[in-house]
Amino acid sequence: MPSQQLLSTAAPTASGSASAKTLDLSSDLVVYAARLMRLVRRALDLPASVRVLTILDAVGPLGITDLARADGCSQPTMSAQIAQLVETGLVSKEPNPADARASLVTLTDAGRADLADVRERISHLIAERLESRNRTEAELEGAVAVLRDLVEGDSPTA
Repeated sequence: MPSQQLLSTAAPTASGSASAKTLDLSSDLVVYAARLMRLVRRALDLPASVRVLTILDAVGPLGITDLARADGCSQPTMSAQIAQLVETGLVSKEPNPADARASLVTLTDAGRADLADVRERISHLIAERLESRNRTEAELEGAVAVLRDLVEGDSPTA
């Protein structure tokens, strides 16, 4: 049973008219999407820094504070991740033209190539799992369409 704290902060539904089955399936969608991401990270042993590369690819250059906010981590944690990514050449850190005290982090060509490789590995993993479960391209297209509709118009880092 959910805690009262979780219930009190939950946002009300827009119309309040969703069926019980729709509510159950909506919950399942979120649970299984999260499980799928954990499965992918474990199976491919993906480092947390992949998330930073993904954010930069989606929204472009950002400062450390904005990156930390987008990733849901502390600024010191993000600073450490960025230092490592700069050292490996996957991102660059340049002065922010709008604020001389800050810097902008940008995805490098090497970072883009690394991210493309990660995405290809993910594609192969998911394709193998779909094939082993006899899922069709039509089913996959439907699943992708639902997920795309749910996130379209929201922040690309969500």
